[in-house]
Amino acid sequence: MIPQIGVTCSAGMGQTQPIEKVGRCYLDGVVAAGGLPTVLPSLDPARAAQVVDGLDGLLLTGGGDVDPARYGAETEPACGETDAPRDAWELALIAAARAAGTPVLGICRGIQILNVAFGGTLVQDLPSRGLDGHDQIEQAGAEVHRATITPGSLLHRVVGTGSLGINTLHHQAVDRVGDGLVVTASADDGVVEGLEATADAVLAVQWHPELLLDRPPHQAVFDWLVRSAGR
Repeated sequence: MIPQIGVTCSAGMGQTQPIEKVGRCYLDGVVAAGGLPTVLPSLDPARAAQVVDGLDGLLLTGGGDVDPARYGAETEPACGETDAPRDAWELALIAAARAAGTPVLGICRGIQILNVAFGGTLVQDLPSRGLDGHDQIEQAGAEVHRATITPGSLLHRVVGTGSLGINTLHHQAVDRVGDGLVVTASADDGVVEGLEATADAVLAVQWHPELLLDRPPHQAVFDWLVRSAGR
């Protein structure tokens, strides 16, 4: 059986009606790894367990900012637009996936909502903390800086290197790490670039490997998700 991978998406507006959208490259990464992507629109959180029951793996994609209220913080001026239904839906999906033992991969916003789900907090705006150079959308397909990866970590085993060139398209990041998560990759300025769970099948990165699929270490994170989902 082909592993079924649920892929979260962002809300948007078409010409005449609301739409749900997801970058094609996320789907390409899943397909290249041998999985079948299933796009998950934001639904009533009460349906999360039922949805996860029909999946073999969960991919939390990039997108807008997580509402600071979700981690007990006041909204700062530089915080971007939030999406309350998506926050609620993804938090419910994460809880259901953990309960079911379903593997989870988080990318960009995905690492952030995972950290919040585990009780952690976020930096609402890196430049406001004097941490510049992480929102370089004009170089989305380039390895802009390097991430140092913890030896022996799951991420290290997946990508096969202790230093990886990555792209960077974010202005928020992990702050206080959630309970049950460990940092497995960091930028030179200390910004968290990778997390994984100590007791769950959870892997998360701050960069966008789906935009670097022609480089094996980046495709490898999708390979991990599909391989784990097929067990």
